[in-house]
Amino acid sequence: MKFGKVDDAENIDFTLPPENPANQALLNAAKGGKPGIYIGCAKWNKTDLKGFYPKGTKDELAYYATQFNSIELNATFYNNFPVETIESWYGKTPAGFKFFPKLHQGISHWKRLKDAKEPTDIYLDGIAHLQDKLGMLFLQMPDNFGPKNWEILKAYLEEWPSGFPLALELRHKGWYDDSFHADDLYSVLEKKNITHIVTDSAGRRDLLHMRLTTPTAFIRYNGANVDSDYTRLDDWFERLKLWIEEGIQNIYFFVHQNHEEASPLLSSYLIQKLNKELGMELQVPYDPRVASGQVSLFK
Repeated sequence: MKFGKVDDAENIDFTLPPENPANQALLNAAKGGKPGIYIGCAKWNKTDLKGFYPKGTKDELAYYATQFNSIELNATFYNNFPVETIESWYGKTPAGFKFFPKLHQGISHWKRLKDAKEPTDIYLDGIAHLQDKLGMLFLQMPDNFGPKNWEILKAYLEEWPSGFPLALELRHKGWYDDSFHADDLYSVLEKKNITHIVTDSAGRRDLLHMRLTTPTAFIRYNGANVDSDYTRLDDWFERLKLWIEEGIQNIYFFVHQNHEEASPLLSSYLIQKLNKELGMELQVPYDPRVASGQVSLFK
């Protein structure tokens, strides 16, 4: 995870922005029972998650899915996988497991959403084979895709098919620095029921916002492999607690790292806080490193 990477994270102010006043009314209108909470890593590759898999693990996805209820699927950004591969992912995972795939780069980075209906249709035709295990797709736009492209973005979002839940991640600071009338963006997202991704990365604090557009929070949390990764999660717990009290329906929280081997540890830390302090009943992933005393989960 190179995005937002810094050499020295110790001097960064990781304080979360204040709550956006628009969120309360949006969440109160959706208030129901306990939210659906999905917490996981960005990949299941054994090399990236070094130390997480027990010795002798033969199928990494199959094992990963016994420990976590979800995966943020970045691999679909780089490849349009054959239907047989997607169906195999479905078959290797238990009922209730959810995939959160990223749209292919041909749509977002090569076409930059212009004349992108054909590649979008091809992508959706394939990913639809995840069936009930498709959690939410997400569209990540490149860093240089700014507000000057608003009409292109708007047109693409307005044509998005309602049968596929979608979240949007924007990476150009112009969307959030008050140089663009962001209410136009939020209005389209709310009308189309598209979730506004919250990106929390050490080197890109200019992208960190708290504006929800649906009763779903989709957080992409990028740790910096330092002890403050855990205190940052403490702050996130408090924000999630507030949103739960206000009526949020879904929480999708995915942990990234510059060195991914710590991602299962951070995910477990947040899961245990939610279970202990809010009475959630999320599975706590087994981690051989913690069980053997090699690492401590709590800093």
